[in-house]
Amino acid sequence: MKKVMAAMSGGVDSSVAAAVLSREYDVTGVTMRLFTNDDIDAPAEKSCCSLDDVEDARSAANRLGLDFYVLKFGEQFRKCVMERFAESYINGLTPNPCIECNRYLKFGALLERARILGFDYIATGHYVRRRYDEKTGRYQLLKGVDGSKDQSYVLYGMTQDQLAGTLFPLGDMTKEEVRNIARENGLLNSEKPDSQDICFVPDGDYAAFIEKFTGQTFPGGDFIDMNGNALGRHRGIIRYTIGQRKGLGIALGKPAYVVAKDIEKNTVTLGDNDDLFSDTAYAENVNWLSIECPEKPVRVAARVRYNQKEQPGTLYPIGENCIKVVFDKPQRAITPGQALVCYDSDILICGGEVKLYDPH
Repeated sequence: MKKVMAAMSGGVDSSVAAAVLSREYDVTGVTMRLFTNDDIDAPAEKSCCSLDDVEDARSAANRLGLDFYVLKFGEQFRKCVMERFAESYINGLTPNPCIECNRYLKFGALLERARILGFDYIATGHYVRRRYDEKTGRYQLLKGVDGSKDQSYVLYGMTQDQLAGTLFPLGDMTKEEVRNIARENGLLNSEKPDSQDICFVPDGDYAAFIEKFTGQTFPGGDFIDMNGNALGRHRGIIRYTIGQRKGLGIALGKPAYVVAKDIEKNTVTLGDNDDLFSDTAYAENVNWLSIECPEKPVRVAARVRYNQKEQPGTLYPIGENCIKVVFDKPQRAITPGQALVCYDSDILICGGEVKLYDPH
């Protein structure tokens, strides 16, 4: 019987993933300890990596009759996720740290540890599917059947080796089916709500986290209009992101939105909602996952943020590592630092980090 190391976060999804796999594999449950609540000044109940969650994972493993261990990855998490998050914001970007955590921790460090310990696979509770394409000899990553829970967007950085070593047992299930399995197995976390916030910024105050984490302060500067005219003062450039309307602290007599940031000049440009729309998105550091980089333009459906339905457009490869997508209709608030992820129907083709202009 093949051995599986199941990543268990304490939530219902990862617990059910372990339960489903235990029917045909030798499953061991593990929780990745990424930081302590003291590291981020968070009360125990406010973080998805809290001690309460570790105990929920342990309880689920015990209920399922699985061996259970806690593995410490704090140093890697700080370097690969928290430091990158802070650095990105300081450089005017708006990152998605879940992408980095999946790339370097869940499917990087955890898979490496599992193989050292003699496991055949790792498994997670992500709502995605994988399959092997005999024609191309590549593994493909597909969206989960439950479109409202699909998490493929944050997994675009996976490699062929990582896909080969990972099982996703929830990909063909809906959330309600998952909760029903949890109830049938008597799991105490069957009704536990999904985590919504970035795990190491549980109160959502990114600026406060960055200032504490880096020991830096970020001075105020000018709000300017689309023509460069000063409108007022902002409270530090890390407190704003493209498309933001609320919390600007300035009254202009009409709705105003952040449309650009200039780190060197320390300015935040405000404009109308119409100023946020563009039909072209660029990305670099592109990972070609389910196919090789095409030689010619291809039709795709693409997302420029996690909570967005894919939009039709044409992908233009720019070498191996960069792409341009021209959407059929302009898209709102294409934001540098987020991910541009492209699909062919349910198949995730590729993804990369959004840049405002042609990287070349």
